Amino acid sequence: MAGQAAAIRVENLTKRFGGKAVVKDIDLEIDRGEIVGFLGPNGSGKTTTIRMICGLLRPDGGEGSCLGYDIITQAEEIKRRVGYMTQRFSLYEDLTIEENLVFVARLYGMKSVHQVAAQTLKDLGLHSRRKQIAGTLSGGWKQRLALAACIMHKPDLLLLDEPTAGVDPKARREFWDEIHELAENGLTVLVSTHYMDEAERCHRIVYIAYGTIVARGTVAEIVEQSKLSTFILTGKDASRAAKALTGAKGVEQVAPFGAEVHVVGSDAAALKAAVEEAESKFDINVLGGETTLEDVFIRLMSQAQALEA
Repeated sequence: MAGQAAAIRVENLTKRFGGKAVVKDIDLEIDRGEIVGFLGPNGSGKTTTIRMICGLLRPDGGEGSCLGYDIITQAEEIKRRVGYMTQRFSLYEDLTIEENLVFVARLYGMKSVHQVAAQTLKDLGLHSRRKQIAGTLSGGWKQRLALAACIMHKPDLLLLDEPTAGVDPKARREFWDEIHELAENGLTVLVSTHYMDEAERCHRIVYIAYGTIVARGTVAEIVEQSKLSTFILTGKDASRAAKALTGAKGVEQVAPFGAEVHVVGSDAAALKAAVEEAESKFDINVLGGETTLEDVFIRLMSQAQALEA
């Protein structure tokens, strides 16, 4: 199995809790060096799927491999080769940055722990703060420390579960620059996120809802697959027009973006007719717009909720 090209390959992956399937027949393949975004609402099964892939949770059905090892029979081998960064900061807040990394290096059973920690501090730009107590760090620096702890044993796969929650935009951008550099050097990354701009920085994205994958592909592919059309309304009556269009035939979404209103629907002809009628009644300007990833995901979420109800 170790010669397989794919970093992750699973088929019909299923997990039940209390008799209810929270992950249902998931098929997923991720190439080595690829950054894949895992998106979906809270409770959709993202974290459960990630934990099954990396050997932390045993599936109730299905099969697969991670880094060439069987996810059921070789889970311990997988764990040694994976870095897993959780949403919640899980290092010791009363230790310094350096002390935390030395401790983690010992947990991994690494040789020359102080040398490894020193190199990691240098690689992640943490050396100047090495004596700072972790609990005093900002969200962005805690995130950087958590990433350092995850990659210091040189994993082949990095699993990130909502890694930038509560982090400012500058720190988020720097974090993603680091992730892309790691991927260029061969690290495979699977990241769950709610941020659309982060999803757009992934090579591919997978959208999961109620335990089932409902869309996958590049951003451009998923937007194209949605077949959604978008119009943008501006002008002093834009908010009044938005209220009138809500629920109109052909209109599936009405969302304000600053001074603009985005009107979205999958029936292009009906949507256009509704918008043109609004244009005749209100003091607005109408322009054709680009459908966004957020537009697509709101629609996918609505569809999934309707099917689940």
